[in-house]
Amino acid sequence: MRLVLVALFASFSLLAQDIRPFDNEQQRQLFNQLTAELRCPQCQNQNIADSNAIVAVDMREKTYQLVREGKDRAQVLDYMIGRYGDFVHYQPPVNRFTLWLWLAPLLMLVLLLAVGAYRRASKNNDDELAANTPSASELDTLIDRYRSKKP
Repeated sequence: MRLVLVALFASFSLLAQDIRPFDNEQQRQLFNQLTAELRCPQCQNQNIADSNAIVAVDMREKTYQLVREGKDRAQVLDYMIGRYGDFVHYQPPVNRFTLWLWLAPLLMLVLLLAVGAYRRASKNNDDELAANTPSASELDTLIDRYRSKKP
């Protein structure tokens, strides 16, 4: 019985896969590569090969159409980025709009190092102040000396 259920689920998963005719194996590989590296704008962290959102389905169809027309990888990426923006590609280019994406980790590291240095310096200052501050027993001795000098 379990074997029948496994076979049934396997057949459904095969039916769910896109079976598209390509002119050659290079087109199929290009299509698979592009759908794996283009991000679904609606799902935001899922590629269009794995997403079933309407926009991802449309992007897969357009990618298939462009690949079948003989467009190369760069041309398809240019089309998709031009239509949906730099966000759809998992490796956005460095330009004035995406510069913060590339600099944010570096700026965060510099900020963390600066905070750490500030905290270390303030701890050293507190330790020096504590070392130069008389203890309670020393203060009591000083107070007793002061009181004993008064008439």
